[in-house]
Amino acid sequence: MAGQDTASIHGRSPDATGSGRLSWIKRLRERWRREGSRRNAAHRLYAAAVEQSRQPTFYAGWGVPDSREGRLEMLNLHAMLLMRRLRSEGNEGRAVAQALFDLMFLDLDRHLREWGVGDLSVGKHVKKLAQSFFGRAAALDPLLSSRDAAGIEDVLRRNVYTDSAGPPPAAIGRLAGYLLLQEAWIAGSDGPAIVGGLVTFAPPAAQS
Repeated sequence: MAGQDTASIHGRSPDATGSGRLSWIKRLRERWRREGSRRNAAHRLYAAAVEQSRQPTFYAGWGVPDSREGRLEMLNLHAMLLMRRLRSEGNEGRAVAQALFDLMFLDLDRHLREWGVGDLSVGKHVKKLAQSFFGRAAALDPLLSSRDAAGIEDVLRRNVYTDSAGPPPAAIGRLAGYLLLQEAWIAGSDGPAIVGGLVTFAPPAAQS
């Protein structure tokens, strides 16, 4: 529908046609300015996800490609876990999840520009990456709920290891087990604390 803000993590994906008035990324920036009360929580959660996604074990031990794409996939996975947990905390949790999503893609927009993507095409790149994010989240959400390790492995094989010459034996299984570990770890975290931006992750070494 024209004029509808589609940059939402709650069941909608970015509209490739736009509103005719403001581009998707401009509407995202406007909402980010309006919802400043949740910025601090989103920043803390985002910083935690970025730090965790850079753990050397993923790249040196589990064969995740040590590239922009591989590191972005790991950031996406950790952000998805946080957003999944936040959505269980009512309206405020969903609002913080949305703020986290907005922050992540505003940061991605900035990085794309730094990497030399031109102003005329950066919005298309961000929309494509956002649609991929929605697709990953939709695929993983029911698998995490049912603790379907084999299904999670299949999603990881198709999306995380695509430019790898071949992960070490059992590496995909370790990453799938790690996601299940983190899902349970974060599910047990204090609700008001995570809505306020306080979260910890289990170290990769805790996945056996």
